[in-house]
Amino acid sequence: MNEDFARNLRLLCSYYKSIAEVCRRLDINRPQFNRYLSGRYRPGDGTLRRLCDFFGVEVHEIMLPSAQFERLVSVRPRPQHAPEAQTAEARHLIHLKEIGSAGLDRFLGSYFETYLSMACPGKILRTLVTLERQDDGVVYQRTERLIEHPSEKAYHGVYRGVVHLLTDRIFLNDYETLTGLEITQTILFPSFKNRVSRLTGLKLGVSGSGERMPCCARVVYEFLGPHIDVRKALRLCGLYDMDDARIDSATRQAIRNDMAPGEWHFRARY
Repeated sequence: MNEDFARNLRLLCSYYKSIAEVCRRLDINRPQFNRYLSGRYRPGDGTLRRLCDFFGVEVHEIMLPSAQFERLVSVRPRPQHAPEAQTAEARHLIHLKEIGSAGLDRFLGSYFETYLSMACPGKILRTLVTLERQDDGVVYQRTERLIEHPSEKAYHGVYRGVVHLLTDRIFLNDYETLTGLEITQTILFPSFKNRVSRLTGLKLGVSGSGERMPCCARVVYEFLGPHIDVRKALRLCGLYDMDDARIDSATRQAIRNDMAPGEWHFRARY
C-alpha cells in the first residue's frame, strides 16, 4: 500500500516546479517528505489529510493502485497553483537578478584575487574566486587559505555570493559561510578586450581582527581560466610579504592603498 501511495505522491509532486517548493508550501521537513516519496513510511492521519487537501484529492483516492490513480488524475483539470507570496526583499533580489545577469558569461571562470589584507596589516592576501552560472543567475565562491603556524594545516575560509553586471561595472556580494559574521562587496572594472585577463576595483569588508573595523582596499582579479586545478591554485593562495617576488610588480602597484594629492575620496584606479 505504501508503494502505491508513494507513486501517487510523486505523480502529484510532478505538477509542481520542484519537491522543495512542495515542502516549502506544506511546511514539511524535506527528509521526512523524502521518506513518504520512497514508500518507506506512510504519514499519520493528520499529515495525510494536509497532503490531500493541498493536492486536491481524497484520502481514499491517494491510496488507490498507482495505475488507477494516474487515470483518475489525468482526466481532472490540473490545479491552478497560486503564486507564492514574495517578500519585499525577494522582489528586490529577483529584479536585481533580472537586470544584472546578462553579459556575465565571458567573465565566468576562476581568478586570483589579490589585495592588502584587512586582518594582517602589511601583508598581501591572495584568494581564489570562481564565478559560475547557476539557473538564470551567476554565483561565486571565494576561498581564503591561511596558515597561522608552519606546523598546522591550512585553514580555508569560504565565502559565497552573487554577481551582477550593471551597465559597465561588476558587483560581487558575498558572506562568510562558517560563522556568518561578515559580508563583503567588491566592485570591478570589466575588461572590454576580447580576452579577459585582469580586473581592478575596490573591496569593502570588515577586518578579521578583534576590532572588526570596516575597511576598503584596492583589489586585482587575475583570470586563470574556465577550468583549473583547484588544489594547485589554492596552494598558491595565502599571505605574502609586500616585497615577495611571487607577486608581480604590476599587481603590487595596483593594490597600493595610497591617495594622490587632490583626491577627496578613496577611488579605484584603471
